[in-house]
Amino acid sequence: MDECRKNAGAFSWNELMTTDVEGAKTFYAGLFGWTLEEVNSYGTPYVIAKIGDKMVAGLMAKPPTVPVGVPPHWGAYVTVENVDESSKKAVELGGAVLFPPTDIPELGRLCVIKDPQGAFLSLISYVG
Repeated sequence: MDECRKNAGAFSWNELMTTDVEGAKTFYAGLFGWTLEEVNSYGTPYVIAKIGDKMVAGLMAKPPTVPVGVPPHWGAYVTVENVDESSKKAVELGGAVLFPPTDIPELGRLCVIKDPQGAFLSLISYVG
């Protein structure tokens, strides 16, 4: 596991949700020279972007649970010690929970919050 995934408060992952995965693959591989590895992540197609052997980002189709009108976007993940406690703290500080704490098998636990200014951020604690 990368060191940033172990450190609470560190940005640890970036992920694109898009309506055109094939177009995104072509664009970002051409722009950054990423190599792309397609995997089946919990029953959903997912693309891992790599520089050499290092995973740097993920690309996926926008799930049907994302509200209509939300455009393709990049999301950032910050590692936390405890997703449930951190999501409660975000609310106490004036934020909101947009996607509740949820277990992702073999990955960890995550949620999506919105800060008081309206910016979205994913919080995650990894297994292992």
